[in-house]
Amino acid sequence: MLRSKISRIRKWIAGGVAALVAVALVVLAGLLVFGTASRPPELRSVSDPMRRLDFSDLPALQQFKASDGQALSYRLYPGSGPDVVVLIHGSSGESSGVHALAKTVQALGLTVYAPDLRGHGHDGRPGDIDRIGQLDDDLADLVGVIRALHLHGELILAGHSSGGGFVLRIAEGPQGHWFDRFVALSPLLAHGEGTIRPNVGGWATPFVGRIVALQILNKLDIGWFNALPVLAFAIDPHASVPLDATYSYRMQANFSAPRDAIAGLSTVRHPLVVLVGSEDELFYADRFAPLIHWGRSDVPVILVPGIDHMGMVTDPRALAAAAAAIE
Repeated sequence: MLRSKISRIRKWIAGGVAALVAVALVVLAGLLVFGTASRPPELRSVSDPMRRLDFSDLPALQQFKASDGQALSYRLYPGSGPDVVVLIHGSSGESSGVHALAKTVQALGLTVYAPDLRGHGHDGRPGDIDRIGQLDDDLADLVGVIRALHLHGELILAGHSSGGGFVLRIAEGPQGHWFDRFVALSPLLAHGEGTIRPNVGGWATPFVGRIVALQILNKLDIGWFNALPVLAFAIDPHASVPLDATYSYRMQANFSAPRDAIAGLSTVRHPLVVLVGSEDELFYADRFAPLIHWGRSDVPVILVPGIDHMGMVTDPRALAAAAAAIE
């Protein structure tokens, strides 16, 4: 009699667990399929400054081969001195987006390499990579190319927006020893850290439901769906250069600051400078200094007066401030 009751209880528990698992799978599937959003309309404060720039002297794209055989592009701005800057573009964009800053830095005698990160420009699948960490490996391959050509002098890593967040990722990671200095311009911090305006000021719409589902699956070491898009950008639909309309989960996870970026500042062993425009419409500019100084009080945070987000790489006042930090 007792054995019979125990058997029935076990079957009831097993059935209940199976039912819960089934419900959880249905919910996750629903979030993956339906947890999306419409692409936001063009954000003119991002696209208009790029339309006004002079690209008549834009260097032609050159290529190097990554360790997996993929040809990746970059633009070269040769300098007269020994120091070299690797300059990383922002989200959705490509190397021409930092053209004005690259020229300003070049005029100071530094050589600038401005890569099209994999999944951007004409390289790879738009808005996607094969795995989280692939952008780090691609940067390692580019550094190998650079060091073979520039044996002496400092190597500096700088980036804008998502590129600035990527600078923090590299500075705080095992690759930090490759570079002598780091400069982050209006960096995108993971999950905002309180610095991101709602929907990034209209620049990006996250697919919240899908992101939640993918985070749960990745905690279970299930990465089968990481190629799904999770972020849509307010790009110029008539842009003269290829722009990424969306980012996959693995692209967004790789092309950003680490989750614990502020705490991770303690691991940075080389000089780091952060610059933000006081009128940034995507981020809360006044929140960067208190936040970063909570993690590392000796990191300079420079607020550039009167400059918005794209002004950091287009406005002459910001270009001068950024170049001075890089030099």
